[in-house]
Amino acid sequence: MSHDAGRLWYVMGPSAAGKDSLLAYVRQHLPAESGVVFAHRYITRPADAGGENHIALSTAEFRQRQRDGCFALCWQRNALHYALGVEVLSWLEKGLTVVVSGSRAALPQAQLLLPQLQAVWITASPALRAARLAARGRESAQQIEARLREAEAFQPPAGCTVLHNDGELAVAGEQLLALLRQ
Repeated sequence: MSHDAGRLWYVMGPSAAGKDSLLAYVRQHLPAESGVVFAHRYITRPADAGGENHIALSTAEFRQRQRDGCFALCWQRNALHYALGVEVLSWLEKGLTVVVSGSRAALPQAQLLLPQLQAVWITASPALRAARLAARGRESAQQIEARLREAEAFQPPAGCTVLHNDGELAVAGEQLLALLRQ
């Protein structure tokens, strides 16, 4: 099976960098006939948990789909299971441009599976991310500090496009749109 007909944009970034907002912006501004499709992630998190539009699965459902070969890529993060479905591979074979919300932890695995992957690192200043995380109210100050430290330790790989989402959403949104239109 050849997976090199289409292009895969693997978008990742630390918590509160605004990745979901940027992806929503791009989805709103790309015409339907653009040839760009956005993959939904399968996550063991309730559908109404906020953030991205994802497919919510129980842990048992997730494990069953994993055993049945329904996922192209799986990873765990913050006590949740995440996956990209095998439909991503079909879309690439059809020559489509596919955008996925990935994880820096799963990037090496994704690069092995899809060597033509184009990595995009969305980031924002630590102070802004700390404020956004505090506003969410889901984590303690210690948990927020740990997330910030971990994110600062990550070095985007060579060839990775870095977008800073510190200002108006439209600024980084238009930069991401320009990448996807290449």
